[in-house]
Amino acid sequence: MSAEAGPATSGGADEHVRRVRLPADRRTPAAARALVRSVLGEADLDELLDEALLLTTELTTNAVEHARTELDIEVEADSGGLTVTVIDFAAGPVDELVVGVRNVTADITEVAERGRGLLLVDHFASRWGTTYLPTGKGIWFRLDRHDDESPALATVESPAMDTTVGGAEADSPNAAAMSELMQTSPDPYADDPLPEFVTGLLARLAEMVGAAGGVVRLDRGDGQGSQVLARYGRHPREGNELLRVPLAVHRPYAGELELDAAPSAYARPLAVLAAERLSLHLENDRLRRADVRRSAWLTFLAEASELLAQSLDVELTMALIPQLVVPRLGQWCAVHTTDEWGRLRLAASSHADESVLPQLHRVLQETGPDSIQARLREASRSAAQVPLSGPMEGFAVPLIARGQRLGTLAVGRHQGHRHDPDEVSVLEDVARRAALAIENARIHAERRRVAQTLQQSLLPPVLPVVEGIGFAAEYVPTGGDAEVGGDFYDVVPLPDGRWLVVVGDVSGKGVQAAAVTGLVRDVIRVLAGDGKPLPEVLVRLNETLVERGSGRYCTLALAAVGPGEGDQLDVSLHLAGHDRPVLLHGGGGAAFVGTGGTALGLLDSITTPTAEISLDPGDMLIFYTDGVTERRRGRELFGTERLRASAAPLAGYSADVVAARLRATAIGFSTEAPRDDIAILALRNDAL
Repeated sequence: MSAEAGPATSGGADEHVRRVRLPADRRTPAAARALVRSVLGEADLDELLDEALLLTTELTTNAVEHARTELDIEVEADSGGLTVTVIDFAAGPVDELVVGVRNVTADITEVAERGRGLLLVDHFASRWGTTYLPTGKGIWFRLDRHDDESPALATVESPAMDTTVGGAEADSPNAAAMSELMQTSPDPYADDPLPEFVTGLLARLAEMVGAAGGVVRLDRGDGQGSQVLARYGRHPREGNELLRVPLAVHRPYAGELELDAAPSAYARPLAVLAAERLSLHLENDRLRRADVRRSAWLTFLAEASELLAQSLDVELTMALIPQLVVPRLGQWCAVHTTDEWGRLRLAASSHADESVLPQLHRVLQETGPDSIQARLREASRSAAQVPLSGPMEGFAVPLIARGQRLGTLAVGRHQGHRHDPDEVSVLEDVARRAALAIENARIHAERRRVAQTLQQSLLPPVLPVVEGIGFAAEYVPTGGDAEVGGDFYDVVPLPDGRWLVVVGDVSGKGVQAAAVTGLVRDVIRVLAGDGKPLPEVLVRLNETLVERGSGRYCTLALAAVGPGEGDQLDVSLHLAGHDRPVLLHGGGGAAFVGTGGTALGLLDSITTPTAEISLDPGDMLIFYTDGVTERRRGRELFGTERLRASAAPLAGYSADVVAARLRATAIGFSTEAPRDDIAILALRNDAL
């Protein structure tokens, strides 16, 4: 066998020639093999099949991996043999071998150093060489047909290659064995095909080089260290020099192939070739596992976001964060928040081993230039990730939301496992989501505090205690405790000694509705305090709302209550678009009283008829807003008739009992949260 500068064929009428251009694709070697197999079948050269397929596979695979261009494949068969030429279109030289007569041992060693693919070509081909064209370059090989009298060219006999290892003779490889070694692949349908595939690959390699034993070790970087992926034969004997080939895999994977084989020209090149084949499938395994992990991380982040979004309580949110991190992303986790003076305060912590929590807290409280506290302050100040050393190794990530530094998230690594880049990215993402959840919870807490303060300013802190008159009120705001309602009530003393009961409902909710509510409440107090008649109070209030032009209107029920004849109470009732109150007689029976009028803030002029009512001892007037009557259960409303029917059995009870019972009845009517504010005020004649 020799290397030459150009292909040479015998020529003749029985030539079979095929030329095809194939893309730089992983399927190209299979297509090239099919082409060669077809030509060999037509030319009746089946005895060259193994060598031809092996060398075609090697040359096309190398061209696809290194040239990364289209390939021209030319296959020419005649009565004397087969010639295959593989041409790529990449710039750069092709590794060449010395042309001419060779010393077998020396030249095989040189080939092994220059390239394992060319070693196979040089070993099996009758002739081979390089081809240079204006548009590309390539490599060709020739396989000559041999008759029964001539020896096969499948092996090269040399004393340097005839070694005995553990009773096995290590000859140069044959084409069938090489083809089986190179084309073997994992079972694509197996759950975990790697162990069986690696074991088979290692066994074939060991048999080809006459190795007494071998092992493949792999460290996946998951904290379990190097594990035996496959083993062949016996353990290495003492004193044997082992052949070790590292696996070409990316981090965090690392591994090696080890053979107990006698030195030979083919042992290392074939071991490296097998290691490369194995590394390719290990890389596929790494990428597949990485995709599975990333998919799991995305699911984890989605679940974490959902859990964090459900909590609007600051303390609960901070307590939830370590529970999300431990033990999935770390052995321990601590959340520190920054107070108004910039000091860090431990808000929540967790450890995979609860018995270690006291020790963790002691370490977190230690001070000094090398303490964890100092590293946490550095992370908070620099807004960057900072490693943690010492007994609680890990790293700290700042908690930043909307440009505001809220504190730090410290995470400790598991023993024997360091966080890989994917885990670090996930932790940084968790820190961002956690910081945003904490900030949202703080904003909600501030809104709740403001809403409660504003709501309290719109309602009387307590109702007055008046001899002979019982007052009681119930109020349920909608939208939770972070929303200001538009319903209100009040009891105001009048200059003539009577008391003014006010129940109102401003359209809408929120701060704007609260502003109108405060305006209405203050105008009524000022005008009533000046002794203005109630009709005039309503007219002046309507003018104020119309001039304001806020687009919000208000319904009101005003009732001036004072002593009447005997033990009676006289009530002068004015309704401005508000629902009529319920008159609950002390002896039983309930009815609506009053005449409806015009709501305030809609029209320039209004009508507010006056109704005069006398309350005997035990009688009660029940005022309410539409949050009671419009309480929904599906399509069904609570309604005014249900309110009257619910009030009737409460005759004889005190004002506070009646108000509380009606509130409970309205709330219990539906399982849904109230859609509108609920206000109930009861006025009772408590004369004995």
